[in-house]
Amino acid sequence: MSFNARFVATLPAADLARAKAWYADKLGLNPSTEFPGGMNYTTPGGEFAIYETMFAGTAQKAATWMVEDFDAAVADLRARGVVFEEYDLPGLRTDEGVATDTDGFKAAWFKDSEGNIHGVVQSRPGM
Repeated sequence: MSFNARFVATLPAADLARAKAWYADKLGLNPSTEFPGGMNYTTPGGEFAIYETMFAGTAQKAATWMVEDFDAAVADLRARGVVFEEYDLPGLRTDEGVATDTDGFKAAWFKDSEGNIHGVVQSRPGM
């Protein structure tokens, strides 16, 4: 995977509507894009994503790598010995480490040496 990929901080939320309201009311921020299960924010200093999870407050996900060529990035990481996580949760199921939604959007997750979870996500228009 090319580490010229765009890096996005990733924050968990138990309730997306509540998180969206909080970021608007308290920080004056509105999502730059929204997608099923999450939203992206763009600020002059960078960007971050919020995703819905029942593990908010305890989630270990720390980073998302936005890639144009998802399949090539995953293949490159696998060739380097990266092992992708398998999930079977409500609304999220992976097959051979890759989750694909009904629109064909792909994502995969792996842990670094410290147990932090990184996501590799296919870039969408506007992301």
